[in-house]
Amino acid sequence: MADAPTLSITLLGAGQEVGRSCCVLQYRDITIVLDTGVHPAHTGMASLPFIDELDWSTVDAILITHFHLDHAAALTYITEKTNFRDGKGKVYMTHPTKALHKFMMQDFVRMGNSSADALVSPYDLSMSISSIIPVSVHQLITPCPGVTFTPYHAGHVLGACMYLIDIVGLKILYTGDYSREEDRHLVKAEVPPVRPDVLIVESTYGVQSLEGREEKELRFTSLVHSIIRRGGHVLLPTFALGRAQELLLILDEYWKKHPDLHSVPIYYASSLARKCMAVYQTYIHTMNSNIRSRFAKRDNPFVFKHISNVPQARGWERKIAEGPPCVVLASPGFMQTGPSRELFELWAPDSRNGLIVTGYSVEGTLARDIMNEPEEVMGLKGNTIPRKISVDYISFSAHVDYSQNSEFIDMIKAPHIVLVHGEQTAMGRLRAALQAKYKNRDEDVKIHTPRNLETLNLTFRGERVAKVIGGLAAKPPKTNDVLSGLLVSKDYSYTLLDPRDLRDFAGLSTCVVTQRQKIVLGVGWDLVRWHLEGMYGRVEEGMDKSGVPTMRVMGAVDVKLTDEHELTLEWDSSAANDMIADSTLAVITEIDKSPASVKITTAANGHKHGDEHHPHSDHDYTHNPMMRIQRLGMFLEAHFGEVEYHMPEEEMEEEQEEPTARGEPSFLIQLDDAEARINLLSMTVDSSSETLRRRVEAVLEMAVSTVSSLSESFVSGAPEEHPDEGKGQAKEPMSPVDESEEDAVAQSAGEGSVAKEDGEPSAGSG
Repeated sequence: MADAPTLSITLLGAGQEVGRSCCVLQYRDITIVLDTGVHPAHTGMASLPFIDELDWSTVDAILITHFHLDHAAALTYITEKTNFRDGKGKVYMTHPTKALHKFMMQDFVRMGNSSADALVSPYDLSMSISSIIPVSVHQLITPCPGVTFTPYHAGHVLGACMYLIDIVGLKILYTGDYSREEDRHLVKAEVPPVRPDVLIVESTYGVQSLEGREEKELRFTSLVHSIIRRGGHVLLPTFALGRAQELLLILDEYWKKHPDLHSVPIYYASSLARKCMAVYQTYIHTMNSNIRSRFAKRDNPFVFKHISNVPQARGWERKIAEGPPCVVLASPGFMQTGPSRELFELWAPDSRNGLIVTGYSVEGTLARDIMNEPEEVMGLKGNTIPRKISVDYISFSAHVDYSQNSEFIDMIKAPHIVLVHGEQTAMGRLRAALQAKYKNRDEDVKIHTPRNLETLNLTFRGERVAKVIGGLAAKPPKTNDVLSGLLVSKDYSYTLLDPRDLRDFAGLSTCVVTQRQKIVLGVGWDLVRWHLEGMYGRVEEGMDKSGVPTMRVMGAVDVKLTDEHELTLEWDSSAANDMIADSTLAVITEIDKSPASVKITTAANGHKHGDEHHPHSDHDYTHNPMMRIQRLGMFLEAHFGEVEYHMPEEEMEEEQEEPTARGEPSFLIQLDDAEARINLLSMTVDSSSETLRRRVEAVLEMAVSTVSSLSESFVSGAPEEHPDEGKGQAKEPMSPVDESEEDAVAQSAGEGSVAKEDGEPSAGSG
């Protein structure tokens, strides 16, 4: 069973931008949302994804890759402020992500409620958190029928994962933010063992190449040490979670190796510091082998010896700024507000101080603007501040660069690649580089870069597989064998079985709906047969088991003379049989209006019209088989001119032998210099001219369908013979009549086999 459904991918955020990641997948009436973040350069409603473009009650599942605000902070608004709760959607994230997401959002809500742009309340957050379903990496989850997904390690931050999603057989891999480089505490991103149909991958750094971990750690520690030596303060704007822990591990180890720095304090300035470090110590089993082995030796790497939290008293920023040299990790990383912004404004006028930007900075934020090293910056109060502090950029953002991203894409081998989470220029360069690479390799890989709200439609032609079970599976089929059975569909999976096995395998049973229609008869029985023969070519005439005169139309509908002026139509309901019954009813009800009926019933001759057969019936073919050949010849002559008929001479004693190929009856058609021969037994065409052969085959097909009656050209599922039926009462055995059944109305579109649960009454339309 082949079909060509369409996958729709719509970005409500992170389309040719970095921020408010939100990707919507729609396939076969299933909707999956991947990430729900906010834009760090905006506030309030402007920071949200374009949530009004989706009916959230139709969402089946929301999958969050990691706890960063640009991937998860809009979740509470969506679950509590939209119609998401009106549907059956569920929210999933890994266990560490749920724990850290709670703390991140508590801080986010606290900061938002202090301004006029508050999006959600603490109560909204508690309700949202309670509805999140935590999952483990490599766990196979089924959120709804037809959909499964599996999380895989993505590196980047604690708990981050990429999702391999299977929607009715279509596989999509969504990476979120990922890193292919193992750092001091996290494993690198995994390569799933299954080749997906679509890869949705980040493009944050475009075609940039980043320096290796050892080189950047050496440059980072050397830079921090040099700023301390010149008597300055070191500001490291970072987010409370994620890269901050990596930097703390690096600094703590460096301080251990340099006793001269033991008197220089390192402050971790975040209101989430204590809470989040407890989470990191809890989920050590999800980190790399270095951390796990240290922990096994009772050496908890997250119990730092040279790191301390800042004093809780108000105004600590100014006290530290006016104190001796120190290193401060302060949030947020983009320096829009908070401790990192306040410290920067205090330290910016002093050239001894140093600012080291350690992560990716979104366009429109101070962290991005400061890398251009302006002479002045605007303070939060609107004042102008001279910038003399040194500015350096060393990326610890745990995103892939071009070489890592390109290598990962090659290993995935997806035919469709969708780039997200990248600024327009960087994404365009990455797309061009990938297209050039695949063109040189002569590989057909499609690269897509949709903008926000631009729906990308991808069509996939796939095969739906039906599993054969029960009696049908007892004998393995051979090539070109036809299997006939009942196709059962459940949750987008298909099973083919014998109807007799339905109760055992599906808990269902089958029944046959027999329908009847009574008609007042105003004409003779023989006239009814005459008209039915004219429409269908041939009808079977005889008696049923009760001795009622019966005509069977096309092996499906019985027309019974149940009273002197009454006909009853009876048939087993199916789509085809219902259609035949409708047409039979139409023929019978129009008999008394037909001019042919008047002509036959008023004929002057004295013979009975019951002996007459309709000129369009198959009677002539039965008594004179050559008439069919003559009509075929007439049809062919109308198209090709003179047609020669060849009948081989047969000896009486060889009458039972099969004719040879050369001596079979045939038509010979000559056209210009070419000729074609039609074998009248096999109805095949043989000609040395391919053009003439195809033309004759097409005309022959029309000729055969023209001279054949409906009963010859149509095969219907005739009612089965009853094993104890009497013989000799009709030309062919008729279906038995169950006198206890109720009459049913004829016009119906019911199915031939109606499945019903055990104990439920069967229902048929009639």
